[in-house]
Amino acid sequence: MQFRTDSRSGKELSALGFGCMRFPTSGGRIDVDASERLIVEAIDRGVNYLDTAYMYNGNEAALGEIFTRNPGLRERVHVATKLPVAHCEVTADFDKYLERSLERLRTDHIDYYLVHNVTSAEAWSRLASLGFEQWVNRQKEVGRICRIGFSYHGPKADFLVLLDSFDWDFCQIQYNYMNEDYQAGTAGLMAAAERGLPVIVMEPLLGGKLAGDLPKEARSALSDAGISDDPARLALRWVWDHPEVTVVLSGMSTQEQLLQNIETADTALPGSLQGAEVVAVELAREHIARSYKVPCTGCGYCLPCPKGVNIPMCFAAYNTSFAHGWYQGMHQYITASGAMVGEARFASDCVKCGACIEKCPQHIRIPDELTSVKRRLQIPGLPALVRLGVKMMSR
Repeated sequence: MQFRTDSRSGKELSALGFGCMRFPTSGGRIDVDASERLIVEAIDRGVNYLDTAYMYNGNEAALGEIFTRNPGLRERVHVATKLPVAHCEVTADFDKYLERSLERLRTDHIDYYLVHNVTSAEAWSRLASLGFEQWVNRQKEVGRICRIGFSYHGPKADFLVLLDSFDWDFCQIQYNYMNEDYQAGTAGLMAAAERGLPVIVMEPLLGGKLAGDLPKEARSALSDAGISDDPARLALRWVWDHPEVTVVLSGMSTQEQLLQNIETADTALPGSLQGAEVVAVELAREHIARSYKVPCTGCGYCLPCPKGVNIPMCFAAYNTSFAHGWYQGMHQYITASGAMVGEARFASDCVKCGACIEKCPQHIRIPDELTSVKRRLQIPGLPALVRLGVKMMSR
C-alpha cells in the first residue's frame, strides 16, 4: 500500500481510503458479515483510513460492530465520520450528534471529524454563529476529536472562503477527471494544498460512472489507447497522479473491487500517469462533455441567485443525467438543492427575474434552461420526498 503524509499531523495515511457508505447489503440492510470480511482484509493489506457518516443509515453502527468483533482493529485505523450540520439548530446539538456517533462506532474518539456536506459560505456562517469553533476546541482538548475538517459540495468561490474561515485540519472534496471545474475543482485542490491542508477525495469514479457506465464513444477512446479493460483503474490513477491529494476514498462492496483498488493504489504515485493514459483521459473527457446539454463551466458568476438556486450545480446535475444516466443526475440535483444542509432550493424556485443572464460569460439563457432542468429532474413531490428522506436518515 502506498502511504501519503497528512501534512498537518504527520500521520501516514493509506492512499486508498475505504468509503463505508457502500457497504454490501442483503435484504435492504447492511450485511455486517460481508462488510467485516472486506474491512478486515482491507486493513490487513494496508488500508488505514475508514470514512463513514452519521447520515449513512446504519453505517456507523455496522462499523462499530466490526470493531467489537475484532479486538485491536480500531487501533490500527483512522476513523472519519461527519456531523449532520442540517440538524444542528442549537449548540447542544453538536454534543448530541457526536455522542451518538461515538456510541455507534464504539470508540472514545474520532480521528477525522467533518462538518458534513457544506454547500455555501452562508451554511458555515450559520454553524459558526452557534459557537461551533469554541465547541471544537473543547472537544480537541478532551480528546474526543483529533482533527476537524469539512466535506464540500458548493460553488468554487465559496470553497476559498471556507478554507480561510477557520483553522481547519483537512478538507474533503469531490474530484475526478470530469470535475476539474465542478465544486472545489482543481483550483480548490491547489488552494487547499497551498494552505498546507491534507485533501481527502470523494467520488473519484463519479459514483461509478467513470468505471462501468462510460458513454460508448468514451469507451472507444480508451480502447484505442489499449486500456479499455479497466476504465476504473485509469480514473483512479488520474486522481492519484496529483501530489496534492492525500487520500482517495472508494466505496468498495466486493472483494474484487477491493483487491483491484489496492493493487492500483500501490503503484499510482504522483506523476506516474503515462502519456497514452493522459491522452485517453482527454479523449474520454471530450466525448463525455459532448453529451452535455448546457455549456455551463461552473464559474459561478451568475450567483447569488435572489431565490437561492444553485444554478451551476443544477446545470451540472442536468448534464450528468444525460452523460451518465438519470439516476446519477438526480443524485447530484438533490445535493445541489442544499436539501442536506437546510431549506432546499430547486430549479422550480426560479422566478425568471433575469438577474443571472447578463452575468453569464457563456450567454446561457439561464431561466429557460432551469425550466429544462425542472422538467427532467424535478419529479412531482420531490421537495416533500427529500425532506422525508433527510428526516429518516437523521434518526
